[in-house]
Amino acid sequence: MRSARGKLGLTAGLVLTLAACGTPTGQEGAPGAANALPGAEEFLNAPCPEPGVKPQADKELTYWSMWTADEPQGKVLQKAMRCFTEKTGVKVNVEWLGRKGYTTNLVPALNTGNVPDLFDQDVSKVSAAIMQPGGTQSVDDVFAMKVGEGEKTVKDVLAPSSYDFPQNKDKTGANFMVPYEMMASAWWYDKATAGEVKPPSTMAELTALFDQAKADGKAAVAQDGDISFYNMYFYTQLAERFVGAGGLYRAASDPTGQAWLTDPGFRRAAEETAKIPPYFIEGWDAAKFPQVQQRWADGEARFLYVGSWVPSETREYLAKQGGATKIDYGSFQFPMPDGATHDTVEQMSIGFSIPKAAKHTEAAKAFIAYTLNKDILLGMTVVANNLVPRADLPVPDDLKDIKAAIDDPEKEHVLQYDGLDGLAGGKWATEVFDPLNLDLLKARITPQQFVDGLAAKSAEFWAAQGS
Repeated sequence: MRSARGKLGLTAGLVLTLAACGTPTGQEGAPGAANALPGAEEFLNAPCPEPGVKPQADKELTYWSMWTADEPQGKVLQKAMRCFTEKTGVKVNVEWLGRKGYTTNLVPALNTGNVPDLFDQDVSKVSAAIMQPGGTQSVDDVFAMKVGEGEKTVKDVLAPSSYDFPQNKDKTGANFMVPYEMMASAWWYDKATAGEVKPPSTMAELTALFDQAKADGKAAVAQDGDISFYNMYFYTQLAERFVGAGGLYRAASDPTGQAWLTDPGFRRAAEETAKIPPYFIEGWDAAKFPQVQQRWADGEARFLYVGSWVPSETREYLAKQGGATKIDYGSFQFPMPDGATHDTVEQMSIGFSIPKAAKHTEAAKAFIAYTLNKDILLGMTVVANNLVPRADLPVPDDLKDIKAAIDDPEKEHVLQYDGLDGLAGGKWATEVFDPLNLDLLKARITPQQFVDGLAAKSAEFWAAQGS
């Protein structure tokens, strides 16, 4: 799956989108054991580490999880809860809500006061649906808590870029989420069948790779066009390289809409974006996810641009097909367009937050710190095949290229889509960006008409919001 957008309203479209989403590591509810990685069983059966903090008053906490119990992340978190109870005596009452359950349960619960003590989601959805309405509390004190590795604290073990960014601040400037997993995105290909692929440094080199794929009798780019935030990748990735971290978000927040016209980088990014769709696989805009992604896994297309969860999803798909088909996953980042000056890399944090009305915050915060212990968080790499916000844990082979980009000190870190998907509870992207972006990808409008449309529609949108 993908990282579904955060929304305030429970629209029919949102519910359908979230239901379609599996996880960043496979379809929701799918059997995770089918593709267990080396080290998974060793992790699940290893002894429990000692906690750095033991709650003194709370004897239980309630946790609503975005995962299901049989997903890889669910299995890791089950061990964390079991160990936490074993070592502290605090009982963890868990509800495995999955993505749809999170939206249909937690958001409405904010109006009742019957909320959990702890929940998890990606930072954009928490910001859009929970924090902005005032439904979270600060977790700043968690960063000073020990994780059970001597004197090491949460702050000591986390990469600053995983939590210290504007979109993780509430209205008082406090952090509202502590991350335990990271996502990023890349161009993917199969090393075993693609031949030599040198990561491109220019857009011309990227399109040359596409041309070579076509010459080899392959579709160049697989694209699931029914997923609006998959379609969003191309323009946002390119625009970020022209305007830098925060540039897209500031433009989208401009109540006059004129910011889209004053910086030529937005038009240049649209011009570069328009060069990519001619290489999309036939039927990209008529299929139902994950049909096109599966066509890539079956070898019909050479490249696929999507998040760091795709190795797990496609590996699981191929396993269910039977046979011995495997993919040797390679990846690279978008190149720098001519004239761009910001060498950016996107990332998205998934983590824990605490509702404003939570009753057992002492236990919730202690559990957050415990989960970040290296002997617990290790499971997110060896069981779930995902990235984590600690630099001292092993990286799955499939994701080493992405992790190298995230860790590159020369890169400018940007929240996925520069946070556009969380703006105005997600409504700005749905009402303003998505229709224009699809028109651009389908060549119904020119790049200039695209930015003109963003300017006009943004102004209309903010006027309707009372801005």
